[in-house]
This record gives sequence, structure tokens and C-alpha cells, in this order.
Amino acid sequence: MILTHAKKAVSKAASKATVAVQSAAVLYRAGLADRPDDSIRSLLAVHKVGPFAGVISIGAHRNPNAVAIVDELGELTYGQVERRSNALARAWSQRGIGAGTVVAALCRDHRGLVTTMAATGKLGARLLLLNTGFAKPQLADVARREQVSLLVYDEEFTELLDAVDPDVERCLAWVDTERPADSLESLVAATDGAPVPAPERPGGFILLTSGTTGTPKGAPREKTSPLSSAQLLDRVPLRRDYPMHMAAPMFHGTGLSQVLLAFALGNKVVLRRRFDPEEALRVVAEHRCAVLVVVPTMLQRIIDLGPEVLGKYDTSSLRIIFAAGSAIPRDVVTRTMDIFGDVLYNLYGSTEVAVATVATPEDLRIDPSTAGKPPVGCQVRLYDNNDAEVTEPGSVGRIFVGSGLSFSGYTDGRNKDIIDGLLSTGDVGHFDENGLLFVDGRDDDMIVSGGENVYPLEVENLLADREDVLEAAVVGVPDEEFGQRLKAFVVLADGAEAEAEDIKAYVKANLARYKVPRDVEFLDELPRNATGKLLRDKLTG
Repeated sequence: MILTHAKKAVSKAASKATVAVQSAAVLYRAGLADRPDDSIRSLLAVHKVGPFAGVISIGAHRNPNAVAIVDELGELTYGQVERRSNALARAWSQRGIGAGTVVAALCRDHRGLVTTMAATGKLGARLLLLNTGFAKPQLADVARREQVSLLVYDEEFTELLDAVDPDVERCLAWVDTERPADSLESLVAATDGAPVPAPERPGGFILLTSGTTGTPKGAPREKTSPLSSAQLLDRVPLRRDYPMHMAAPMFHGTGLSQVLLAFALGNKVVLRRRFDPEEALRVVAEHRCAVLVVVPTMLQRIIDLGPEVLGKYDTSSLRIIFAAGSAIPRDVVTRTMDIFGDVLYNLYGSTEVAVATVATPEDLRIDPSTAGKPPVGCQVRLYDNNDAEVTEPGSVGRIFVGSGLSFSGYTDGRNKDIIDGLLSTGDVGHFDENGLLFVDGRDDDMIVSGGENVYPLEVENLLADREDVLEAAVVGVPDEEFGQRLKAFVVLADGAEAEAEDIKAYVKANLARYKVPRDVEFLDELPRNATGKLLRDKLTG
């Protein structure tokens, strides 16, 4: 028994060492670890103030005059962002904000949010990133639960603050009118931007789950090993001198992770407060962006502009279109690569597990619906309902993930299911014979209709393949005879016409009889949140 445990311990240690070596090699290829002195300085900076403030400080040391961000107000260099965040940290410190304080940001993508992210790290505060699509009740519930002391917000969200405890301090990050004396920009302008003392421990982020079924839960992101960055670079060839257009919101894990990597590489990041598909193309063309970061609904809106609009902009500089946040319809995948070339990378993960798999263009050419393969440092396994591992290709199981970026539990003390040290994503899926992962649906989306297990996602993907269908959602609704039945909600493409019977006949011709929706309802659009995630609870039977 003792010998067996010893062998397992040795094997585990050897596996960790192998992953560490592989991760270091990935970082070297990307340009993050090419000089030993630079690497040591980076490690120390991240250790002191956390990853976000750390990479800004390193960028300011390495090349202070390099452009870090571009927003509607113009350019800011790494040196300027460093001094701005020093000034803001000092101003807030004088107001009692420090280690352990929770600062919330209700902001769109702009310089004020970037400055806030860096300043909270330098103070040792925790930054709660709020969804800009929040309604008053959600904002009030989350602010109360997370014990927010300071709320940083854009002027357009002022009315939402009525629901927040008046004892919570406020700070305007973006104003469309005259700048008040206590705004973020005024504090920065009036305060010394010299370096501030390092906190006892670095600050961290609190990301929120999508909240598609209720009040979003808080998922802390504390300090992690810099080697974990390899998970996002192993299968996505992000490199130095790759200007990025961050179209996705930075309050979401997708935006946060990618802008963090861009800053770590010393690259320029172009931000826009609101997404507009044609403006995104213009930004890529003007700044010769090599990277475009989007959520899938943004990608669909871009390719739906049509050849005439798409042809107006030179997007040949694009090397990576990075998408995450929800499943990408098959036709959107193929159309994107037909228009822009083989540059699409689709990340599958969650707020809790961070990275699970990445589908490269090569993977997506094999099958547009694949979620790809795990990068270095990630484990993905499938388990049945008895917690036994599922290894047979094509067999469906619950998806569990392990990595250095997985969270350690929600802020309310709860956690996801854990098996063998791996965390549940809440999804079910299968591997094919090539080791590619396919997500078949949410574990709790499965319905039992007439004794048959049905995952609505399979039907959704089939309907989305139709040229006359822009997007589709399929849900289970109660049925007296069969227990549950499927209902489809369909958004037709511009100018297309179809009847409910056409939709049913199409499914019947391609899938088993029990997967045919009994009801079909046509909508102008599907309900989604700010990151493009489908709000299934808004679809009523």
C-alpha cells in the first residue's frame, strides 16, 4: 500500500515537471520568456501586484513609449498607463481602499477600466467585474453579497446605482459630459504618479458566472503560476508585435485573459466602448490588427454584413480570430474561415474552469462543431452518472477539467462537482477517435422524451446549418404523454420564409423521430446576455 502511494506520488511529480517544461517552451516560443533577466523581473512583478498590474509594470519598464491601448480618447503608452494606475492607487489608498477591499467595476472597454484593473492590483484589492447588461436587482444582489466598498462606473449606468447601498462609494470612470471633480480621470490628474509601495499580497479578480438561470455567482481569480499562461498560448499562436482589437467585453473571462496576454507581450490593444460590426472591420484595417477577440454573436454579425461591406476593408493582417463564451454555429465557423482564411480559434471553457480545450483552424476544418483538444497543462476527462471514467470514442459523458487556472470555489462557499481533482463544466460531450472533444449540451438541458434522452444542442446545430435559418434555440417543455417534448425557437435569415412544418420535416429527415420538435416558434431574435450567451429561461413554452 505504501509502495503504491509512493509510486503514485512520484508519477504525479514527474507529470508536473513535464508540464512545467512544456509550458516554459510554449512561453519561449510566444516571446514571453526569451531573456532570463526579463523573466525574473516579470515573475517578481506578478508576485508583488498580481498578473494584470505586473504586466503593465513590465511593459512600462521594457518599452515605456510603446502604445498600450487605443480608445475613443486616443492612445496611451505603457508608461502612461503605469503612471495613471500608480496615481489612482495612491488616491484610493488615501480614501481607505486597500488589501481585502472589494472594488466593483461597471464599465465598458476603455482606459478607465484598464487603469482600475492595474490600480486595484497595486492596492491588494479585489476587483469585481460586473456585467454591463445587469438590471437593478442583479446589481444590488451582487454588490451586497460581495461586500463592495467602491463602485467604479460609466455615466450611462448612473440610474442603476439607485439600487446599491448608499454607503458604497462611487467613482465615475467614463463621462459623456463635463468631468466632475471626483471622477477617475480627475483623481488621476490630481495625484502623483510615482511608484506606490507593494501591498502585503497582490489583488485579484472576481469574475461572475453568466447568471442565465438566476443571480450570477462570484468566481475568484487569485494569483496563479505564470506558467499557466501557456494554456492560452499553446494552441493559439499569439506573438509579440500582434496588435489586437478587443471587441469582446473585458468583464468576461475571454476578454480579460486575452488583453492580459496582449499586455504581457507588450502589444497594442484597440478598445471600443460599444461593438459595431463594421467599426470592428475598420479598426482591424486601420491598425493592421493581427488579432480580433470576439464572442460568437459578434462574429456572426460581422460575417452577416455581406460581401459589399466586407470588401471595403483590408483585413489581410488578421492572423487570429479568437472566439469564446458560447458555442459557434457550424455555418458561422465555415463562413468565417471562407471569408478570412484559416485564422479562427475557438476556446471552450467556463468561468470556473477557465480553459478546457481549443479548436484550431485545422480542427475546425475537420469538423466545424468540435471544441478541439486540451492545451498543455489541461486535463479533460468524461465521467458517467456513476462517476466512472468514459473512454470509448463516441460515448457521451459529463465533462470534467483540471488546470492551474481552475477556480477554488465560489465566493459564497459553494463549488462545482469534483472527481479525481477535476472540476465539472456542467456540460456533457464525447471524444472522437482523433481525440477531438465535442460538446453535446448542458447536463441539465437534457430532456427525457418518451424514455429517450435528448440533448437540444444537436437539434440546434442541425437547424443552424440551414441557409434560411440565422439562429435557433431548442428547449424542453412539459408534455402530458411523453413527459417532455422539444420546442424550437427559430430566427430566419433576412428575406427567408419558412413554415413550422418545413422545420419539423428537416429534422425528421436528419435525426431520430423523438428528436423532432413538436412545436416551432419564429422570433425576430433570440434573448442573449452581453456576452452572447443564450438566456434559455427567457424562452417560454
